[in-house]
Amino acid sequence: MTTAIHFGAGNIGRGFIGKLLADSGIEVTFADVNQQLISELQSRHSYPVHIVGSEVRTEIVTGVNAVDSTRPELIELIADTDLITTAVGPTVLTLIAKTLAIGLQLRFERDNQRPLNIIACENQVRGTSFLKAEVLKHLPEQYQTKLERHVGFVDSAVDRIVPPSADASDPLAVTVESFSEWIVDQTQFKGDVPDIKGMEPTDNLMAFVERKLFTLNTGHIITAYLGALAGYRTIGEAIADADIRAQVKAAMQESGAVLVKRYGFDQEQHQAYIEKILGRFANPHLVDEIDRVGRQPIRKLGANDRLIKPLLGTLEYGIDNTNLLKGIAAAFFYKNDADPQAVELQQMLAQQGLRPALSHYTGLDPDSASAGRIEELYHQLNRHSA
Repeated sequence: MTTAIHFGAGNIGRGFIGKLLADSGIEVTFADVNQQLISELQSRHSYPVHIVGSEVRTEIVTGVNAVDSTRPELIELIADTDLITTAVGPTVLTLIAKTLAIGLQLRFERDNQRPLNIIACENQVRGTSFLKAEVLKHLPEQYQTKLERHVGFVDSAVDRIVPPSADASDPLAVTVESFSEWIVDQTQFKGDVPDIKGMEPTDNLMAFVERKLFTLNTGHIITAYLGALAGYRTIGEAIADADIRAQVKAAMQESGAVLVKRYGFDQEQHQAYIEKILGRFANPHLVDEIDRVGRQPIRKLGANDRLIKPLLGTLEYGIDNTNLLKGIAAAFFYKNDADPQAVELQQMLAQQGLRPALSHYTGLDPDSASAGRIEELYHQLNRHSA
């Protein structure tokens, strides 16, 4: 039987990637540090997934196990497994890279020449390539030729809304939307591409990475920041506001125009994709809190992330960007005392003002027309919120 290690036994790991692997007959072992999750998975070997769309149904994932990712047993598993996936968040990839390198070294010392493919399933452009670079920092040079020959680092684009579970009676229960998309770069696999239901190979990954980033992620974050400014608690409440919905839709149309220009997407089909995403935001069965979506604003204001990257595309192609600029302005109002990035952003804003903070976190020229327009919109939003 094909075996897989999945780093991250959280909601996304259990409800999305881990479920697809298990449903495809792959023996999945979750690696995590959460002792409660590890203990429950080790004793039960199954968990429920509540899938919410036009109707609500529950499916039971079976045949799974778990291991403490700080224990030597994980190294033994890495040395012998067929597939490794992650859903840990981009910042944790650097932490697991050393563990992967140790496991890979043991694999090579034992002369295990079976192909191994590693797929980072994160909201990060080319996240697996980033992980590979981190692994190479810890892997002795003498093993790097074997890594290039036998280990595929496969970039992917993932899309599924996984809010906190509403089932407080079961620590393993997870709630997910019915829609999911997992697209992988088929050119990066070693050996055969595994047959996994719900995983779609492509030789043009970046088109789909940016489609998701510029549409789902852009729309989601602008809904969150405009919703927070209006005093809403959930994405569903925010997108039900006609003004917010219109602005979010317009922002996704601006970023969508970049995709049409860059990748030749059909305009009508992409408009239908936008409408589908708006419908996902409004799903009454998904209670998705604004603070879950809006957290880590500094990362989300990065030059290669969901706000600034599509903005740069509009500048490249001469496309209107008023609503994207408004979404960026709204990000600077986001406050969350439990989120260190939100705290840092507000401190920088208070100490240095908007344009220096904007330049520092986004890389935009503080004297550019875009920065000036963001400042105007920031003051407009401030007056409106007051």
